[in-house]
Amino acid sequence: MSGLLKKLPSKLSSKLSSKLPVKVSDNTKVPAAQPHTTLKPISNQFTKLLSVTKFLPAAARASILSKAFGKVVPYVGTTGIYYENVDPNQVVVSLNNTKAVQNHIGSVHAVAITLLAETATGFILGLNLPSDRVLLIKSYSVNFYRPIKKGQIAAVASLSDEQRLDILNTPKGEMVIPCVIHDRESDSDRDPIVVEMTWAWIPKSELEARRQGKAAKALENKQNDNEKTKDEQSKAEQNESEASSKHSTLELESN
Repeated sequence: MSGLLKKLPSKLSSKLSSKLPVKVSDNTKVPAAQPHTTLKPISNQFTKLLSVTKFLPAAARASILSKAFGKVVPYVGTTGIYYENVDPNQVVVSLNNTKAVQNHIGSVHAVAITLLAETATGFILGLNLPSDRVLLIKSYSVNFYRPIKKGQIAAVASLSDEQRLDILNTPKGEMVIPCVIHDRESDSDRDPIVVEMTWAWIPKSELEARRQGKAAKALENKQNDNEKTKDEQSKAEQNESEASSKHSTLELESN
């Protein structure tokens, strides 16, 4: 998410806001009730972006955040994911069930549902992670026990204040973040799909050290390969020289 703030102007004009869509579809529902919190947001690139847009109307704010995040993560942007609510305690993202995200039987593709959950859980962790750390997806678990055939789907990821404090006070760790997938037009009596995403985070300094270590190892391997190639060429030249010398000797003896 580097360069996130550069994607959004520091001042948002009313003219720009008036041109943005009010909502992603007529099926958009009010996000689930947010968990009660007494904690203040930490300062990082995500929360700074939110502070820039906090005085805008909710619909305009959601549209701007959706466009900004969509540009930073192009693959996410191409799917049409809409950021309805972005808060340190809860993130709600939605996706319309259109032809572009359907599978061969007309249901929302499993990858689209997984991406929606990954987006919600990743952003809620990002909102609570100090800027000197980096987040990494580790694993996930999801049971697709029923198809989602129509309407809009939404992913809701939530963190308690206790979880937020654990993230803040743990320089290197991991956490399972559950995400509930709501089928907003379904009349099914079955429970919503629940996805469990395991995210990890490490200090940026450690990641950089790993990269430098890999770069140094790659350079060492390249140098070793070059030396090996030189040795092989030298041996080949020596063998060729010996063969030529032997051939010359045989010619002299035959004469």
